[in-house]
Amino acid sequence: MATRIEIGNAIRERRKELGYTQQALSELTGVHKSTISEIENGRFSGSFDIFERLLDSVNLQFEVSSKTHRLPDWDDIDSLFSEDES
Repeated sequence: MATRIEIGNAIRERRKELGYTQQALSELTGVHKSTISEIENGRFSGSFDIFERLLDSVNLQFEVSSKTHRLPDWDDIDSLFSEDES
């Protein structure tokens, strides 16, 4: 899944491709211009509804995918920090 920064960059790129300013996108979606700026800069942690409205307005969508990394199991952590027996 994309990071907030990647999502913001994709929205910005598509917005510009479509010839929208942040103000025009704000008027189209009802999302405040400063919120659009926060999203495009990867600093927004608000509601999914707002992300969804912006993505819909520029013909993008969220995709769900499997994680590409995993956290270690407790047994793995123990072995990482155990001292080697000599």
